[in-house]
Amino acid sequence: MAVKQTDQFSFVDALLPQAGGNQRLDRLSALVKWYRFEKLLRGLRAETSAGRPAYPPLLMFKALLLQSLYGLSDAELEEALYDRLSFRRFAGLSLEAVVPDHTTLCRFRNLLSEAELLEKLFAELDRQLDSAGLILRRGTMLDATIIETGAARPPRERLPGQQVDEQPADGEAASPLKLSDPDARFTRRKGRAGSSYGYKAHVGVDQGSGLIRRVKTTPANVNDTVCAEALICGDERAVLADSAYHTHARAKALRARGIKARLMRRPNPHHKTLPPRLQRLNALIAKRRAAVETTFATWKRRMGLSLIRYRGLAKAEAQVLIAAIAFNMRRWVTLTS
Repeated sequence: MAVKQTDQFSFVDALLPQAGGNQRLDRLSALVKWYRFEKLLRGLRAETSAGRPAYPPLLMFKALLLQSLYGLSDAELEEALYDRLSFRRFAGLSLEAVVPDHTTLCRFRNLLSEAELLEKLFAELDRQLDSAGLILRRGTMLDATIIETGAARPPRERLPGQQVDEQPADGEAASPLKLSDPDARFTRRKGRAGSSYGYKAHVGVDQGSGLIRRVKTTPANVNDTVCAEALICGDERAVLADSAYHTHARAKALRARGIKARLMRRPNPHHKTLPPRLQRLNALIAKRRAAVETTFATWKRRMGLSLIRYRGLAKAEAQVLIAAIAFNMRRWVTLTS
């Protein structure tokens, strides 16, 4: 398969750091062993059209990282690759190279998801971070955040699986409600008015470094505790989480594995007030696990991950996984600066 030659830089390109440099991107380019990602991407069938060679998969992957780092839509990413010299240099596009259009970028992301490569790319970055001595394993902080979908909300009373309220014509069967995003769900947050419609990102964050070690995406109505086991790595010394994650069985299982169960406790119908010992324990856990909120703040305020841009759980998972990879790379630069 022919591949576009996009990284043959001219003498003018060599002057770009002075003309349009971005120190964080330059630092990231130097830190990451990109050839390892390239090996994983090598078997991917890149997008092609008749008579045109394909873009190098590593270039396309770097473009998606830029999109996630700066909270851009597909169309905005295409425009930024045309306009920003630092973006071109990071992705490996020379001044003369043609920029991939937004539909090509979108198809490539879908291709990564279909080939189940994003999990492997995330794991490869985890290995590189571990080799750099950045993963501390003092503890894993569990938490989840709701990310609303950009798709139109159905009426609150019309949930997936329900029939349309309108009466069908004589002799016709009622058809199920057609949803703009069939996998998104409603949820309510305790103590807050209204509801959210979309997905939930569950993360396990390394205590101390703030790096994401595990990530899972579900519809928004999935309870936090359902994904807890998938977020525990097994090599940490403790697991820290709020009361939504506490069960006696989970605490016992963690202790059996030599992991401290730092799970906050909550009152129950038989003991409506926690004893002072558990109140003090909750306060200590809350103080230590509060750092996980920085992850979500960075995602939503700095990286623009306040909306799922694509429809369906598979595409939502892809967007969140790329955001997790981009976040860890961003964190890598911060930790080594």
